[in-house]
Amino acid sequence: MKAANHQIADLLSTRKKEKRKSFAVLLDPDKVNFSTFPQFLTYAEGQGVDFFFVGGSLITNYAIDQLIAAIHEHTSIPAILFPGSSVHIEPSADAILLLSLISGRNAELLIGQHVIAAPLLKRSGIEVLPTGYLLIESGKLTTVSYISNTIPLPRDKPGIVACTALAGEYLGLRNIFLDAGSGAQFPVTAETIAAVRATVDTPIIVGGGIDSYEKADNALKAGADVIVVGNGIEQNPDLLPEIAACVKAFNRKLERV
Repeated sequence: MKAANHQIADLLSTRKKEKRKSFAVLLDPDKVNFSTFPQFLTYAEGQGVDFFFVGGSLITNYAIDQLIAAIHEHTSIPAILFPGSSVHIEPSADAILLLSLISGRNAELLIGQHVIAAPLLKRSGIEVLPTGYLLIESGKLTTVSYISNTIPLPRDKPGIVACTALAGEYLGLRNIFLDAGSGAQFPVTAETIAAVRATVDTPIIVGGGIDSYEKADNALKAGADVIVVGNGIEQNPDLLPEIAACVKAFNRKLERV
């Protein structure tokens, strides 16, 4: 068994306290071209990507182990599982976002899948990051909304989102993930992020619909600690350096203060 550790959790907590922002790239195993993947990984590390989130709501080609092996071979960037279900657990990952879908009322994704995963996670020794996952309405039906069989929280009701996040924090969840979903038409609003930031003390992860420097900057200014980009990079490779530049610029401002 691997020795229990809190390396990623401590890193997220420290960066939040320092007000330093992080950039995570979400990798869907179904959409990775393994012939060009090593070059992409080297490029991503050179751009300053902080984390790779690995997984998705629906995976038809199980290549998570190959993907993580390539990340470890070609970069020093942590590979963190972003599981859609308990079958997406891969012990070679550096950590796992153990997601509890607290925005919905599907018991399987609140606790059911976690009961199945718990003994596997304990045996693997992988670092577990207990995370409250909040799906926010994004202007269109997303894969995660359909697969999870849940209704997203209203994008124009920041108070509801903030109270839900606070309940998650009180239940002991160590991170809050606000997600508009893959292929979102609209990202999580700055008002919503700011409301959650004013309510909880946990690191806040924000993803879905962040497809420009401006949208990333808005999320960071509102209080996001980690920006997650996935589909946007697949559709526009230039987005990776654009978002990386935004995060770097934000962190450079801290150094001048």
